[in-house]
Amino acid sequence: MEEREQLREWVVNSENIVFFGGAGVSTESNIPDFRSVDGLYNQEYDYPPETILSHSFYRKNTKEFYRFYKKKMIFKEAEPNPAHLALAKLEQEGKLKAVITQNIDGLHQMAGSKEVLELHGSVHRNFCTRCGRFYDADYILEAKEIPICECGGIIKPDVVLYEEGLDYGIMQKAISYIAAADVLIIGGTSLTVYPAAGLIDYYRGKKLVLINKGITPMDRRADLVIAAPIGEVLGMFLK
Repeated sequence: MEEREQLREWVVNSENIVFFGGAGVSTESNIPDFRSVDGLYNQEYDYPPETILSHSFYRKNTKEFYRFYKKKMIFKEAEPNPAHLALAKLEQEGKLKAVITQNIDGLHQMAGSKEVLELHGSVHRNFCTRCGRFYDADYILEAKEIPICECGGIIKPDVVLYEEGLDYGIMQKAISYIAAADVLIIGGTSLTVYPAAGLIDYYRGKKLVLINKGITPMDRRADLVIAAPIGEVLGMFLK
């Protein structure tokens, strides 16, 4: 409990907090981490998730890509959990400056967060590769196999696939927020996916908080480690 009281004290006394989150934030909203083994991949798909979610696979096997993507990456029924809601509240109070997320589900925005940097894009944005027209997630889900634009072009999700680079502008903005932060809270991520995980190296402060159920490579560097579900920990700021 001492760790949580320390976190509360840092949050109460700071007006320059940045949050960096990963899949663990969304799993508490019943969105499974696609890397987790649930047995379905072996039964339904001939390739591992990392292969299917690559740029080259999308180009060569678009139909199979979308079969996986629609079933495993879009969760329209998901709702924000206490972690999302607490972060939105801290932003409204002027304490949290930005949410930097590796997730593509849009739950931070649904919870009310305004400054959300989506490192890996969003399932809610989809564009025609020919004319650039915008389509929402519903259009993708309702398409029979491959989503096609009215112009005849193939629609691609605005998500960063394997073999694709992260958006330079978003990365630079994330670096600026992290470098200037007083308190950096990292939650729900194993910090093994690069280049996103490398953003932590830009933090220069002395209040690096890690909230994760499992051990991460950054535990030794953190000033405060809380091994617990992130919704449970951040939920205390909703009271």
